[in-house]
Amino acid sequence: TRFMGHRIDFQTAVYDKKKLVMQASMSSEINTLGHYLNRISEQNRHTRDFTLNSLIKSIVEVIAYFPVYRTYINSFEVLERDRQYIESTIGWAKRQNPAISASVFDFIRDVLLLHFPDAMSDEHKMEWLDFVKRFQQITSPVMAKGVEDTAFYLYNRLVSLNEVGGSPERFGITLEAFHGQNIERCKSRPLAMLTTSTHDTKRSEDVRARITVLSEIPEQWREGLSRWSRQNRKLKMVVDGKPAPSRNEEYLLYQTLVGTWPFCNPDEDEFSEFRSRIKEYMLKAMREAKVHTSWISPNSLREDAVMYFVDSILNDSPQNNFLHDFAAFQNVTASCGMFNSLSQALLKITSPGIPDFYQGNELWDFSLVDPDNRRQVDYTIRKKMLHELKQKEEAAGLLKAAREVVATRYDGRIKLHLTCKALNFRREHRELFDSGRYLPLSVEGSCQDHVCAFERSANGISIMVVVPRFCSRLMQDYNSLPLGPEVWQDTRIIQSFDIASSRYRNIFTGEILNLDQQDGQLSLAIKNILSVFPVALLERLDRNVATG
Repeated sequence: TRFMGHRIDFQTAVYDKKKLVMQASMSSEINTLGHYLNRISEQNRHTRDFTLNSLIKSIVEVIAYFPVYRTYINSFEVLERDRQYIESTIGWAKRQNPAISASVFDFIRDVLLLHFPDAMSDEHKMEWLDFVKRFQQITSPVMAKGVEDTAFYLYNRLVSLNEVGGSPERFGITLEAFHGQNIERCKSRPLAMLTTSTHDTKRSEDVRARITVLSEIPEQWREGLSRWSRQNRKLKMVVDGKPAPSRNEEYLLYQTLVGTWPFCNPDEDEFSEFRSRIKEYMLKAMREAKVHTSWISPNSLREDAVMYFVDSILNDSPQNNFLHDFAAFQNVTASCGMFNSLSQALLKITSPGIPDFYQGNELWDFSLVDPDNRRQVDYTIRKKMLHELKQKEEAAGLLKAAREVVATRYDGRIKLHLTCKALNFRREHRELFDSGRYLPLSVEGSCQDHVCAFERSANGISIMVVVPRFCSRLMQDYNSLPLGPEVWQDTRIIQSFDIASSRYRNIFTGEILNLDQQDGQLSLAIKNILSVFPVALLERLDRNVATG
């Protein structure tokens, strides 16, 4: 808000952009729906005086305030969940539009909830149901076009939250809530799909994992923004009396660079390709936001000015202080983003649900919205890396292979190693992951807030999952690792249901871990669990012991 000089309210943006879509792109569908409702209103003497104009305006307001993509009414029975959505939406639209008669909104509510008047014929009842189905077919594309394809490019507070199925207003959840949701999924939706990247995501899982690091370092981010804005001010052009890019577009650009900055030097061909990708993305983002330009009515002068700005700030020249300043800053977000990604991948594989992997995400993938995430995937390099990993493990052992992928983590093999080992383990123990119970584990010690740990168990088989959180506060610099006793100190996982002789094997390293006894409690030290590899999947070796 300080950087832009004004505040953007997300819900207001959603409301405005949904109305814009209905006016500019879907006016024909809205008018057809309005005429249909007008015919229905003429069937009753209490509603036949409603004007076509008031009905269309009211439909627009209801759809603009509708909080979900659609309801699922396909018979005369209305589920309670759908009833609540409709009731709350009508109430909100009625309060926000005092100039429209409340009776019009009440009529729309009755139709959507199928509250039929007395003595209504079966034919007219079917017309009401048909209207509801048509209404449901329209709310979905309005939501998609208005929110995902417009508001998500306007509201840029932390763009890793601007994702299909998510909400920019929901700024994370507590660890307790995460465990609670997993317990609920285990009970009610154990086979639902878990996915982190698709053909339709706005940013790949690895891009979001990097950008999310900004929430851990707000002061450094604020200082960087102020500095970069001063450094690049002279590169802005004035188009139609306004600087290009705007402050909001500039803010989006810096976050995009944080998420996608490549592991190469500015003088390499890969960086030249990266510069082109960023220009293509910013062009799409501006047109989708529909503020200064759009797909329907492109403003070429403004677009060219922004393309010049992007070209200039990413130009490798001695006069460009920004390039090297930003490259140094993003070292932190890129390094911590790796560990976020690894934690995310392991949680996806081991949490209740069926993990899904989008093509190319076996290695680091810093793709943006389509068409950027539709680029050809180099399966040859992935096959080669996987073959080399297996050869290394056979020749030197699993522990040495794990140390090597950590040391060379920038090439992405560390993510491939995690994915391969965890998915193969999951395949070998399908019942454990499909129907095994979920138990959050208690963590104590100086870094307890930096650990997420839980157990999955079924039929005497048990595994433990351990991942780090907020790694920027654990690492001294971007080259360091969140590993070993210097980082984790006295932090430990309490194992109340184990016995002293219990042992665990680390799936990623092959290490065998024994329990410690401290203050009358059995525990596993995090410094031993995360001594070589930054996340852990531990298999309990004494499988016949009861899990409590």
